[in-house]
Amino acid sequence: MSPSQESVFTDEYETETSQTSKLIKKFKETPFVPIGMGGFAAVVAYGLYKLKHRGDMKMSLHLIHVRVAAQGFVVGALTCGVLYSMFRDYVGKPKE
Repeated sequence: MSPSQESVFTDEYETETSQTSKLIKKFKETPFVPIGMGGFAAVVAYGLYKLKHRGDMKMSLHLIHVRVAAQGFVVGALTCGVLYSMFRDYVGKPKE
């Protein structure tokens, strides 16, 4: 195989399977997963910020509240995503 043919194959492979293109494709297929991940990160960041100003609350209780809030956001986002995909597949499609 000549070097020019080899570079064509590797360039084509890299553009089709690059990590960013895979990530963008997944975000378009399931938009609520990145929303859930972002919400999780936001809740955890807010919980860590509030860790200094928790008042008389014990640290373990504060961390439990943060964990429950983060899990609730993720489960809520995934539930919305499932409902959205079911709506798109069964209600949004025209009948054939």
